[in-house]
Formats: sequence, C-alpha cells, structure tokens
Amino acid sequence: MKKYIILLFLLILKLDVIGCEACKKQRAGGFGGITHGAGPDSNWDYLIVFVMVVITLYVLIATIKCFIKPGEKNEEHIKRMILNDLKP
Repeated sequence: MKKYIILLFLLILKLDVIGCEACKKQRAGGFGGITHGAGPDSNWDYLIVFVMVVITLYVLIATIKCFIKPGEKNEEHIKRMILNDLKP
C-alpha cells in the first residue's frame, strides 16, 4: 500500500507531462501541462474557478470541523438516542 501512495504522490508532482505540447503552448500560467484543451477565454474564468475553490474549501473545513467537534450538548438530541441504544 505504501508503494501505491508514493507512486500517486510522484504522479501528482509530475502533472506537467500529462498535457501535450500544443496544449502547453495554448494554456496560460501554470495550467499549461495539466489538461488538454484551450486556455481560459477571459479573466472571468479565473474568477469563477477561484470562487468555486473557496466555496469547496469552506465546505470541506466546515464538514471536518463538524465531524471532529459537533457541538451538540443537548441530552435530548437525536444522536443521544442512537448512542444510548448502542451502549451495552
């Protein structure tokens, strides 16, 4: 399993070999070798991607925070009924 994780990590580091030479020339900035296809049409494309990344990261962080420390202290909360049923 460890060798697969190392292989995956190395593949992520070498993403610049995935795109072809024509795509590398068409894409602007750091997106040159990641995917095939033409580059963004305008700066609005970068703004849209940036907003999507921010929203996704916020949701990811909020989800992890709720999993780690849910914050429900009420003894009548539905999770207490489930947890109390599991106790021997």
